[in-house]
Amino acid sequence: MAKLNVRSGDTVLVITGKNAGKRGKVISVLPKKSRVIVEGVNIVKRHQKPTQAMPQGGIVEKEAPIHSSNVMVVCGKCSSPTRIGKRILEDGKKVRVCKKCGEVIG
Repeated sequence: MAKLNVRSGDTVLVITGKNAGKRGKVISVLPKKSRVIVEGVNIVKRHQKPTQAMPQGGIVEKEAPIHSSNVMVVCGKCSSPTRIGKRILEDGKKVRVCKKCGEVIG
């Protein structure tokens, strides 16, 4: 299980694959598989059986997971894709920082 630099709620940029260049918010993180699910990215169609919640059934479009190495976190201040650094604050708290501008992320 790899340590991921991406957390749920982060804004990320897809850097490779068919969705390269798209930005979106991370919906969920799957650390055991090193994958993330990003809002509006890697949309697939699934055939849905009729259920009580959805009596019509039919074809549903939803986001599929993509590998975490294919996304980069976008800094909120400089709004550019960046790598993540770690810093320990004076009060002993560990935070993630932007490697480009040094701003604390999330």
